[in-house]
Formats: sequence, C-alpha cells, structure tokens
Amino acid sequence: MKQYTYLLILIFSVIVCFIASFDKRIEFYKHFGAFLKSALIVAIPFILWDIWFTENGVWWFNYEYTLGINIAGLPIEEWLFFICIPFSCMFTYFCFDTFFKLKWISGFNNIIVFVSIIVCSLVALLNTDKDYTFVTACTTIAILICLHFIVHAPWISQASFVFFVLMLGFFPVNGILTGTGLDSPIVNYNPDKFLGIRMLTIPIEDAVYGYSQFLLVIYFFKMFQKSERNSVNEQAFLTDF
Repeated sequence: MKQYTYLLILIFSVIVCFIASFDKRIEFYKHFGAFLKSALIVAIPFILWDIWFTENGVWWFNYEYTLGINIAGLPIEEWLFFICIPFSCMFTYFCFDTFFKLKWISGFNNIIVFVSIIVCSLVALLNTDKDYTFVTACTTIAILICLHFIVHAPWISQASFVFFVLMLGFFPVNGILTGTGLDSPIVNYNPDKFLGIRMLTIPIEDAVYGYSQFLLVIYFFKMFQKSERNSVNEQAFLTDF
C-alpha cells in the first residue's frame, strides 16, 4: 500500500474537481481541451527544471512511496503531478471567474506585480548560491514581467487571490509530499539549495513555484479558450451563410 501513496495524493487532489466539472452550472468539461493543451505547454519547462534539479541533487524522491515507474529520472507520479494539480487549480480559478468575476481586485495588479518583483529580486540577489531559491525567484520575476508589461494580463490580481484560497489545498497536498504524517518525506530537499524557511514541512519556495506555474497555465488556458470561441463563431457564421 505504501507504494501507492504519491498516486493516491494525486487522485484525491483531483477527483472532486473532475466530478464537479460535469455540473451543469459549471460545465468545465467543455474546456478540457484548452486546459490539457495549456497544462502540457507549461509542463515542458517545469519538467525539464524538475529533471535537472533531480539530477543535480537539489531534490530527490523516496521511491518507497511511488509505483517504481521512472521516466527520465522522475517517478511517473511526478509527471502526472503537472496535469493533476494544475487541473484542480484551473478548475477552482474557472469557478471563481464564472460565479464571482472578482473584477474589483484588478485595481491591485500593479501593487501585486511590483511588490512581488521587488521581493523576488532581493531574494534572488541575496541567494545566488541556493539553486532552488534563485531559479524560483528569477522565474517568477520573468513570468510577472511578461504577463504584466508585455501581454498586459488584467487578471493577475484575481489569480493571486484564487491562489491564496488554493493554499487551503496546497498545505495538505504538499505537506504530505514533504513529510507531514509520513515516516519520511516523499520529496526531499538539499538544505544547501533553498532558504530553509518551511511552512510546516513545506519549503516556502514550493508556494512561489506553484504560483508561477499557476499563472502560466491560466495565461495559456485563456488563450486557447479565446481560440476555441473564435472557431465556434466562425463555424456558426459559415453555417448561417
């Protein structure tokens, strides 16, 4: 049973959201295609990051808690992580966006972006020797600059609010992965490669890492959603014509 631990964490983190996707009030299932494409695109750089960090001992996995199927040095569950966790996050964001809109939060975009960039810049400059900390901070800075100053995404504050709500699920999921309630962690971290600041058993970098991934998935999801709507409108126009 122990070898199913990581897999069960993923299943329980996604099952409720998956079932709720077929609720008539939500109908998130209609956007499965847009989600899958965005999740896979975002997964590519993050998986490469994961492989590189694993190979260089920044973190490593306790295979007693996995099925034992490894691809490129990562357990199969770690690959599934980049689909399952973003799915639950994207579903939650979709629900908030559908039922609450949260447009009033848009006024905080500049504050959130500038404060985040300043904090991440200071952290990166002061911790160039800590691979996880440095790469995470730099990645977050790059993503925020791209979304806010280049593509002018108006939803960063809404996404940030939803991510704060998602922390309610982040703590139990990442908590178990990092050792809460287990004899030993599923994911282990080299103490020389991160700040050493933990939220319970979770390195603070994990939250920033997840935030960056979340923002990118939303960006591509919205892009593919728009493409799907345009395609439907074109088909409707051709049918009417």
